[in-house]
Amino acid sequence: MKMHSFLIAILAIFLPAFTYGATPKPNVIIVFCDDLGYADIGPFGSKAHDTPVLDRMAKEGMRLTDFYSTCPVCTPSRSSLMTGCYPRRVNMHVDEKNLCVLFPAARKGLNPSERTIAEVLKDQGYATSCIGKWHLGDHPDFMPTNHGFDSYFGIPYSNDMNRKEVPLPLVRDLSVIEDSVQKDTTITARYTKEAISFIKKNSKKPFFLYLPHTAVHLPLVPGKKFKGTSKGGAYGDWVQEIDWSMGEIFKTLKKEGIDENTFVLFTSDNGSAREKQGSNLPLRGRKGRTDEGGMRVPCVVRWPAKIPAGSSSGAITSTLDLLPTAAALSGAKVPADRTIDGKNILPILLGKTDKHPREAFFYYQMDQLQAVRSGEWKLFVPMESKKKNWGKPEGKTELKLFNLIHDVHEDSNLADKKPEVVERLLALLRLLLLPVVDLHEGLGHSPLSFSKGCSASIFQLPP
Repeated sequence: MKMHSFLIAILAIFLPAFTYGATPKPNVIIVFCDDLGYADIGPFGSKAHDTPVLDRMAKEGMRLTDFYSTCPVCTPSRSSLMTGCYPRRVNMHVDEKNLCVLFPAARKGLNPSERTIAEVLKDQGYATSCIGKWHLGDHPDFMPTNHGFDSYFGIPYSNDMNRKEVPLPLVRDLSVIEDSVQKDTTITARYTKEAISFIKKNSKKPFFLYLPHTAVHLPLVPGKKFKGTSKGGAYGDWVQEIDWSMGEIFKTLKKEGIDENTFVLFTSDNGSAREKQGSNLPLRGRKGRTDEGGMRVPCVVRWPAKIPAGSSSGAITSTLDLLPTAAALSGAKVPADRTIDGKNILPILLGKTDKHPREAFFYYQMDQLQAVRSGEWKLFVPMESKKKNWGKPEGKTELKLFNLIHDVHEDSNLADKKPEVVERLLALLRLLLLPVVDLHEGLGHSPLSFSKGCSASIFQLPP
């Protein structure tokens, strides 16, 4: 009887690590760079930056050539990765002042009622950690540890958000451990060290690591040993440090014997700003714009023996798809009590299909639905941009239709020549506009109590 009880106890410990019989659940790692352009890494044509690790990752996995963020700036694009929803659906398209990203001590953040990719995986027995840039609110209710992550280490927002009132903090869970880290050249190395520690600690059970790098957002702070190592200045140096970081992660996975059972996806939150190096070529535009260069981002996925080595797909995929795909990987169900815009793209990644997972992909800038893509066609609708706090005002736009297969730089407006295509894409836009509403206000109770490293009063909200 005692032996029987003992066996039951042992099974209770180890069974959560398995799904579908004896098949172990794969570990999931998502690496999310900041402002990394489409052509900033070797697998997508970079000549200025050497990225041997990412080159090898692409040779051993798959490139997604038509992979999109849902918005050309930080906060909204991150909300989509977390929730599988367009930013407007979860009210993360603007802050409380109608600006396009959140700032320190903002009154708004990702509502705790939203279901995140971390929560979906945590419910399947996964250990979860967020290491890096969060940028979805700095109130306790909005921080990673209240959104399904067991732990958090990083900077809550962009590294240019160093203010006299709010020095740029480095946070562990809900405590500030350092402030004024804007010029910290060790930040990538520190994120990498934390990531390695998390992997080693959880190598015997399934885990989810979300690693949103501060790099390569301005100001540029590559590590000292990487300075001057690239042809692309400080920007390229930092890209090469990111490549080094990926190498350290892969070394750890192999050393721990879990490389074969780890799904790794590498991408960016939007296109390059193109102010200090960086390239989105052959795409038009940059960060902050709904041109392809603002929202189409590099994406490489590796899962040995599962994803066909050296493959690529031109299917229209997105950060929206990461939550439903992670659910499929873990054996979880996609939340059924709300609208999820993402699709399970695992069949594409496994090489079973190259069919577009969606009829249409929509390009948002703040609350404006500015363009739609369906298959090879992309349509811009005429409007005046509302963008207020990034780049120069864009002014009015005209009705424009581009064939992205033959004209990826968006040079030849075919709206007059293809009225039937224009009408079809306008019909898709009309269908979307009807049901879209703000589901949540996302208002918090108080900012983080930063009691260590600076005075708590610094982070108090204004009256």
